[in-house]
Amino acid sequence: MTSQVNFDSHVLSLLTASVQLVNRLTEGHAGGVAIVAPVGGAKVEAVADALGADGRPRPVVKPSDADHLAALATRMRKVFEAAHDGKTDDAAVEVNALLVDTDARPQLDRTGNPGWNLHFHGPDDTLAKGWAAGCAAGLAIALGSDLAGRLGVCAAPLCDRVFVDTSKNSKRRFCSPQCQSRVKAAAHRARAR
Repeated sequence: MTSQVNFDSHVLSLLTASVQLVNRLTEGHAGGVAIVAPVGGAKVEAVADALGADGRPRPVVKPSDADHLAALATRMRKVFEAAHDGKTDDAAVEVNALLVDTDARPQLDRTGNPGWNLHFHGPDDTLAKGWAAGCAAGLAIALGSDLAGRLGVCAAPLCDRVFVDTSKNSKRRFCSPQCQSRVKAAAHRARAR
């Protein structure tokens, strides 16, 4: 019997932030449209949106935080691409470098209910360093388990957005239902010709 994969809620939050940072801050294509990495105020807004994407309150992001997390997003893209291509060793090398560079360290924090939760912190609790360490640790947990194959890159033409596959059968191929529909519609049109 298969069921939806369940990452720990904190790890899933970190992986969601990683996906959002990569997809909002790196150049490429999304749904057939060219994406240019945001700059200036747009970069600050993109980081705030990414870190608030899983229902958390949008944080106040400084330009220096945005720059730091944009550089992290570029490195995390390499992890998703390597894992997607089955190059787990390459992904692990990059994640290990991220763990060292962010000085990620586990720590138990009292969060109320149910009590203590494992979080990951950088050398200080500033926004950028804390999220960078957490995202690096979240990717390490995914790669260091049997869930490494759950990190993916969209298979739709002209789309390179990343995702974490939480489906039952581990067969997700697209970053969004829109990309899946685009591919299905194109295949249908090709068959109709």
